[in-house]
Amino acid sequence: MDKKTVVTGVIGADVHAVGNKILCYALEQAGFNVVNLGVMVAQEEYIAAALETNADAILVSSMYGHGEIDCNGLREKCEEAGLKDIPILAGGNLVVGKQNFEDVEKRFKAMGFTKVYPPGTPCETTIADLQEILS
Repeated sequence: MDKKTVVTGVIGADVHAVGNKILCYALEQAGFNVVNLGVMVAQEEYIAAALETNADAILVSSMYGHGEIDCNGLREKCEEAGLKDIPILAGGNLVVGKQNFEDVEKRFKAMGFTKVYPPGTPCETTIADLQEILS
């Protein structure tokens, strides 16, 4: 596999950095070029970084429960910026409260996300999905 570039970060006002660091390390070990934007990342920052680095995918993390609100409209903004087909993956504690993950996944897919992961998903799952999506 050619070395693929992925843009990662924690969206919105979320400052949960540990999971993001772990995922970035795992992605780098798997051979990805990782552009880690850190925490409190706005949608526009993901898009600017993806354009600047000619990224192959965007990975959005959220742990504080407001990911659904923070991610709403990201696909449309990507399309407006010329990133029509870029895969967008989201994971973590994406919603407030205990909700059925299948319902959460349906809502994110309806918002244009390629893959959606519940809290506690192993990094290996995301890596395997990325390798398949980008092959």
